Amino acid sequence: MTQTSAAPERRKSGEPRYRLERHTEAFDISAYEPYLVADVIVPGPAESASSEGFRLLAAFIFGANHGEHRIDMTAPVTQTPVRLPMTVPVTQSRTDQGFHVRFVMPSGYTLATLPVPNDPRVTLHEIPAHRVAVLRYSGRWTEENYAQHLAELRTALSTANVATLGEPILARYNAPYVLPFLRRNEVWLTLA
Repeated sequence: MTQTSAAPERRKSGEPRYRLERHTEAFDISAYEPYLVADVIVPGPAESASSEGFRLLAAFIFGANHGEHRIDMTAPVTQTPVRLPMTVPVTQSRTDQGFHVRFVMPSGYTLATLPVPNDPRVTLHEIPAHRVAVLRYSGRWTEENYAQHLAELRTALSTANVATLGEPILARYNAPYVLPFLRRNEVWLTLA
């Protein structure tokens, strides 16, 4: 069953503004407005990159910045693989360079009003407006759980003839102490 009417914006306080464009049993399509992020690139594997990235970004929002300003924690925390093409003598392949781990910054800030991070690995920038296909799921933050749901989303999008581009994004909305069956996790694929 597919619902394609443009729904009003859906979000909780502290989440980026978006509009639900389409809802199906298998996935949603959401249109996000531009939002600001604090971003760090850390080497993999995914689970250790998540921990290291979270630690660096949490330090920034808890005061490791010029002026020692505290910034409210928001959701989601996203993680995306960084892939750069690498040409080799026989063929062209892609090599993992690490992961972007990002905290969404609270609305009301601009790039000019956010405090400057003390750690040069933490960068601030705007994510432009974009549309994503979303599959929501609960459970533990394991590579296996993520891979299973990413495969489900890709299959559903292929069946629906929906084209995507770029790398998948893992979005996590809850603190680590939230019981896994209550966690809100999402896989996003950017629409072409």
